[in-house]
Amino acid sequence: MKTYTYTEKKDTRSGFGAGLAELGRTNPNVVALCADLVGSLKMEKFIEENPERFFQIGIAEANMMGIAAGLTIGGKIPFTGTFANFSTGRVYDQIRQSIAYSEKNVKICASHAGLTLGEDGATHQILEDIGLMKMLPGMTVINTCDYNQTKAATIAIADYNGPVYLRFGRPAVPIFTPADQKFEIGKAIKLTEGTDVTIVATGHLVWEALEASKVLFEQGISAEVINIHTIKPLDEKAILESVAKTRCIVTAEEHNIIGGLGESVARVLALHNPTPQEFVGTNDTFGESGIPAQLMEKYGLNAKAIVSKAESVIKRK
Repeated sequence: MKTYTYTEKKDTRSGFGAGLAELGRTNPNVVALCADLVGSLKMEKFIEENPERFFQIGIAEANMMGIAAGLTIGGKIPFTGTFANFSTGRVYDQIRQSIAYSEKNVKICASHAGLTLGEDGATHQILEDIGLMKMLPGMTVINTCDYNQTKAATIAIADYNGPVYLRFGRPAVPIFTPADQKFEIGKAIKLTEGTDVTIVATGHLVWEALEASKVLFEQGISAEVINIHTIKPLDEKAILESVAKTRCIVTAEEHNIIGGLGESVARVLALHNPTPQEFVGTNDTFGESGIPAQLMEKYGLNAKAIVSKAESVIKRK
């Protein structure tokens, strides 16, 4: 089987910062807005090189979304930056009315998503943001897996005309995708070929899925691992082609299983090819304060959990 290794760990939010800085040099219409979290969003280089294209809004996220929507009218491409919790839940009405309904070309860039925000606790660890955003008509939803993919996605969405929700995180995670990759919105990436079980993962759980596939291989189980970086629009063709071969699937995400990637996949299967499915994700619960790795262990969001679900779903074939 194909195996993946890494030489460095880096936070995906730094990939966003690097991508934004590159856009600052190549696309004069890109502007950035932040709600008093410049350091956390790694926006310093863009600001240093393009001070006239940066707007510090302060702790006024709803206002930030309204300003971003307004900037699009003059042809600008605004990238908003704050924590995922404040990028979605706190400003949902403004996003719905001023951005999604109005079809404004705003890029909503959200860091510190999921449980791996860690010690800041449940009030900041949003686990329902993918559901909130994918339900908005016309909203593209992207959840990247490592530094390189986040950088590539940040650059790619500037050329896409329409509202985008780009979700990334705080912790340092393995870099295992190519630095020179071309990011294609809505195009899943098959990481390993397999015949016994499909593992579809997004965000931080993609690396965990690869680690799980190694364990399964040692047990004589051939796992096909697919990186779903775009949750909406979902690459239905890639999923259906894989399950036609493996006849069972596990979905893995750092998000509530209610409203997340898993439910989107379940809908595709229900409509086209009913298939046994197991879900790796939080189960209708808030998070809590703790070290990220310990939280991922407690809430079953790691390679061990994926292995267990894969073993279970194979028995249901």
